[in-house]
Amino acid sequence: MLNYFIRRLLLIIPTLFAILTINFFVVQVAPGGPVDQAIAMIEMGPQAGMTTLPGSEAIQPNSLSDNESQYRGSRGLDPQVIEQIKQQYGFDKPIWERYLETVKNFLMFDFGNSFFKNNSVIGLLWQSLPVSLSLGLWSTLIIYMISIPLGIRKAVRDGSKFDLWSSVLIIIGYAIPSFLLAILLIILFAGGSYWDIFPLKGLISANFDQLDTLGKIKDYFWHICLPTVAMVIGGFASLTMLTKNSFLDEIRKQYVVTARAKGLSERQVLYKHVFRNATLIIVSNFPVVFIGMFFTGSLLVEIIFSLNGLGLLGYEAVIQRDYPVMFGTLYIFTLIGLITSILSDLAYMFIDPRINFEAR
Repeated sequence: MLNYFIRRLLLIIPTLFAILTINFFVVQVAPGGPVDQAIAMIEMGPQAGMTTLPGSEAIQPNSLSDNESQYRGSRGLDPQVIEQIKQQYGFDKPIWERYLETVKNFLMFDFGNSFFKNNSVIGLLWQSLPVSLSLGLWSTLIIYMISIPLGIRKAVRDGSKFDLWSSVLIIIGYAIPSFLLAILLIILFAGGSYWDIFPLKGLISANFDQLDTLGKIKDYFWHICLPTVAMVIGGFASLTMLTKNSFLDEIRKQYVVTARAKGLSERQVLYKHVFRNATLIIVSNFPVVFIGMFFTGSLLVEIIFSLNGLGLLGYEAVIQRDYPVMFGTLYIFTLIGLITSILSDLAYMFIDPRINFEAR
């Protein structure tokens, strides 16, 4: 088991390297990079009509001469200004040199600084992590607490009215997008048009530091309630049906007939024999559910409830072409996904000791 675990850990390195390499070169050929973004900021300018780049003098667009450049929207800017911008964002170096420098820094977990947020990538990730961690962990926990008992119940009562009506409700919940449900919850319960029960935005209140321990706990769950509900409703449907089908397959096998013939009760057959074998496929689906809830599933919910999580951070980085933040979030997402997959394999052995990873 130890040898398998070590091999899986070592495979993380080439996997991260391949993902980083592919995305680095794909991003380099995409239009509208950070240099183009900076040029647009200069030409459009803030209200004063002037933009100051970090480490440079104020640049007045109207005073710049008309010159050719490879960057879209750069016509009318002084070539020295373009070179200054390229140097500021590291684009004065050849692409291979930027690639090697990126790989070297990422091996040392040095993600650099954001191009546009005036903060380090590590700092931005650390600020955004609690929000995504809260949404992801609570949503995943509640989904599993609902889906597994409900799926078992549906498998035991397959074809009954309970199975039929619960399937209808599950399909309805699955068909409603999480962001649409989030808007509906705001309208109903966050002061939209009906009741003003829950807060509209944020993870904590403005006076959070002044509350006692019990007050902080209440305030936290008060804020996290609606976003979590919005993510859970659409997330438990597939896992419920997966649980039901897995238990149905096991219930129909010969060893279950033998156990019943020996006089064991249905509860003993279900939870002592069937449960262990049926939950293997559920455990294997955990990385997909966790990553989906932790990152991709929370993006629109974070935007609607004004929660500064990793999903929103990554989305803004893509829009702004903030490459350090893009690569940093991608690196962390991939690393967490790979580690979660390894933990899922370890859970196999815990559930069913017959599984032998040493033979693989």
